[in-house]
Amino acid sequence: MNSYGTTIFAHLFGLLALILLLVWLLHYREGIEYDSDDPFRVFNVHPFMMFFGFIFLVGQAMLAYQTVPGTHETKKIVHLTLHLIALILGIVGLCAVFKFHDMVNWADLYSLHSWIGIGTFCLFGLQWLLGLGFMLQSSERSRVAMAPWHVAGGRALFFMAICAALTGLMEKYTSIKATQRESHLINFTGLAILLFGVFVDMAVGLRVR
Repeated sequence: MNSYGTTIFAHLFGLLALILLLVWLLHYREGIEYDSDDPFRVFNVHPFMMFFGFIFLVGQAMLAYQTVPGTHETKKIVHLTLHLIALILGIVGLCAVFKFHDMVNWADLYSLHSWIGIGTFCLFGLQWLLGLGFMLQSSERSRVAMAPWHVAGGRALFFMAICAALTGLMEKYTSIKATQRESHLINFTGLAILLFGVFVDMAVGLRVR
């Protein structure tokens, strides 16, 4: 299987994860609304934005070199832009969970999930800024030398984000009274997110081989 084949599986599992997540949040939970008076509707903005707004778009940015037609420079600009959009939407997702904690008087950053998540998000932001700096100011030789480190760091951070998503699902699961059907839905959502990450990483690995 080449890198193009793995991108197909990556997109399939990414879309599956998004569909399952929306079914869970809209059907089993209270829905998604940032300005709601219901704190749980506000909270649901967080998992939606952190997966679709952040992880899914970061995955698309990593796949851009295989999926976007055009020159290498065009692909690089799409890669950079998708990461920027992901970071902006990720900030919305983080604001939602802090707003939820304020509404229900919960402490912030108390769990392993939150530590992994906030650390990963900050490092992603730094990675983006460094990538932008090298693209705009570095010599071609410096960019070639730094490219393997940039790719390796991005792949590591992407799996840290996947880890944050899975620990977040499990943290939420333990705090609710889920039916067996909802439990299975949460499990399949987590598996789809994990497989999305696996196939994105495989596609990147095969491309840079």
